[in-house]
Amino acid sequence: MALYVPAPRVSLDQWCEWTGSPADKIQAVVGRSFRMCSPTENVYTMAASAALRLIDAYDVDPRSVGMLALGTESSTDNAAGAVIVKGMLDRALQAQGRPPLSRACEVPEIKHACLGGMYGLKGALRYAACDAGDRVALVIAADVAEYARGSTGEQTQGAGAVAMLVERDPKLFAVDLQRSGSAAAYRGADFRKPMARHFMTEYDAGTRRLHDFPVFNGKYSTLCYLDEVIAALELMLERSGEDAEGFYADVAAVLLHRPYHHLPIQAMAHALVWSMGRSPAQAARFDALCREAGVDPAVARAQIEAPVSLFDEIEQRGPGADPFVEAQAVAKHYARSSEYRRFVAEHMSLGTERVKTLGNLYTGSLPAWLAAAFADAHEGKMSLTGRRMLAVGYGSGDAAEAWPLHVCDGWEQAAARIGWDRALDGAVDLDRATYEALHDGIELPRALPAPWGFSIADVGRRFAPQWQDVGIEVYRFAG
Repeated sequence: MALYVPAPRVSLDQWCEWTGSPADKIQAVVGRSFRMCSPTENVYTMAASAALRLIDAYDVDPRSVGMLALGTESSTDNAAGAVIVKGMLDRALQAQGRPPLSRACEVPEIKHACLGGMYGLKGALRYAACDAGDRVALVIAADVAEYARGSTGEQTQGAGAVAMLVERDPKLFAVDLQRSGSAAAYRGADFRKPMARHFMTEYDAGTRRLHDFPVFNGKYSTLCYLDEVIAALELMLERSGEDAEGFYADVAAVLLHRPYHHLPIQAMAHALVWSMGRSPAQAARFDALCREAGVDPAVARAQIEAPVSLFDEIEQRGPGADPFVEAQAVAKHYARSSEYRRFVAEHMSLGTERVKTLGNLYTGSLPAWLAAAFADAHEGKMSLTGRRMLAVGYGSGDAAEAWPLHVCDGWEQAAARIGWDRALDGAVDLDRATYEALHDGIELPRALPAPWGFSIADVGRRFAPQWQDVGIEVYRFAG
């Protein structure tokens, strides 16, 4: 694995001063900082920079790459994606006197909100298992998370890319797809980016540029995340033939998609309570927990066990509908218990402090946490060989994936090459004026350093019958 994040950084302490937000709460719920693309960066430049770092760090023969997959929801081209990244890599490698990526290379781009990177990785795993032969797959999860200034999502912005090499003989971890769980359900106006919004007067009329701010509904989106993650976890447990209590006690790390720091912690508390409520063996424990929370166990259990369509609930009862009120109250009570705090400390702490500095990477958030966890484990000389980990991806709209991972023998050598600290070097902290100008796409009050790796050199403007390149970026490599 390898990571790339752009240099411009916003400290959430500083952001809280600018906006009058409570710093203690923001740090506890969200994190410590987020990154932003410089004016000459986009999702493709970040993806190419992460991929080149991986090729260099692990001495990958570019000719062995038979698949280059890009998972993103931040594409700026509706016809091509991963092949743009391939073109950048090919030119950079050749300029360095190295061979380009193989011409016999698949170049899919995968989009499903924040799950695109995991879907790309799943496709690469199937490629490696079925028809790769001695070739490898290169998967990049890259995104730009941006929200309108003054919105409830502004503090959860971020930008970055994580590159992953997939091969039949893994060096870091193996994925057990036969015991994985998948879930999907249409959720209407959960978190969306309809193209029509850019042409409607009702949508953020004050913006100064064509932007990618999403249409989202915070409380409803959180319910969707919780519900879909739980569904994927339950299928995973069903396919593995294990009970929830035993499985979670055994894994070395539990890592979920993290749009902000607190949401995975909240989700796992719900998942554990849902498992208790559906397990006859844990009925007495669940009933006692409900009574502690001041909730009727029968009501909470009925909410957990009943099949519910959140979209139908919203359509029938309005935007404030919540079919899990009492069950959620139990989960929130459990989240405050010493038992659950111990679970978080033992199973969800690896890599946490590292990723608090990144912000929301959308489809790169879970891969970044995985990379951070292995960087932590290597630095702490932990004994992970043969241990299991759990990775749970999520994409709004919505869908989820729950995968058991197995840490490989010799993982330490692969983890040592991730280069986490190097990837975060060179951060440039933004003052308020520079942040707002960069966010709004206007002239910056001060110059920012040129990005490492790839950047946009020019944008085509020709639109004639003989030749058209209007809007097509031209990239340069300066790494």
